[in-house]
Amino acid sequence: MKEGILAVSFGTSHQETREKNIGAIERELAAAFPPFAVRRAFTSGMILNILRKRDGIQIDNVPQALERMLEDGFRRLVIQPTHVINGEEYDKLRELASPYLGKFDRAVFGAPLLTTTEDYRQVAGAVGEWFSPDPKEALVLMGHGTAHHANSAYPAMDYVFKELGWKNIFVGTVEGYPEIDTVLRQVQELGCTRVTLAPLMLVAGDHAMNDMQGDEEDSWKNRFAREGFQVTCVAQGLGEIPAIRRLYVAHAAEAIAQLDQDGQENR
Repeated sequence: MKEGILAVSFGTSHQETREKNIGAIERELAAAFPPFAVRRAFTSGMILNILRKRDGIQIDNVPQALERMLEDGFRRLVIQPTHVINGEEYDKLRELASPYLGKFDRAVFGAPLLTTTEDYRQVAGAVGEWFSPDPKEALVLMGHGTAHHANSAYPAMDYVFKELGWKNIFVGTVEGYPEIDTVLRQVQELGCTRVTLAPLMLVAGDHAMNDMQGDEEDSWKNRFAREGFQVTCVAQGLGEIPAIRRLYVAHAAEAIAQLDQDGQENR
């Protein structure tokens, strides 16, 4: 019986960060679960159009990938998102996949990165140890942010860093809360003079290149620099951190266990 893992990402048009992050997670999924063939799908229509028209690269969207897997004879399926939060893109994924699930013998969803309380602690530990900021330095992580209620993941993530002793790690967002003004004030209250900026996103894509470290007046780099901070930018996605990739693999393992359990119950 053919078994597959469909790794679903928002996507990015930046090839280097795509392979360092999305590709790295997919390779680890393939290595961890040899019976399962790993396929790729992106949820961003804009990214898919750019890749097709600019680079001549054809990547499936979710319905296309599922249709192809059905045609290729897959009967058991894990849909593993690489999304960071249980937000709009994850809801979109579930909605797009829903009409196809009954066509497989068994199909289950894996969890996004930040789902359980333990996930938050694992991510905080992984990121904190990876960057290990000096006590006299602030590490400011740029999350995407969203109008979706799942935006609460970002202040929760900030809280968990503090709970675990990382008083100098802060989480802000581009399109949600905490906003840059809030984070800037908190860093000023910390009393440090050096700031490192890094994405709290799977890939270091357009937001990292432009909103975080771009030359525009309102980029985070320039906002902090104008306040007198010495700023370093690290354009590195979460997928480049081995412990983060292992957490995605762990989520897929939990989904496979559910796949097996459900299969036994249906016998």
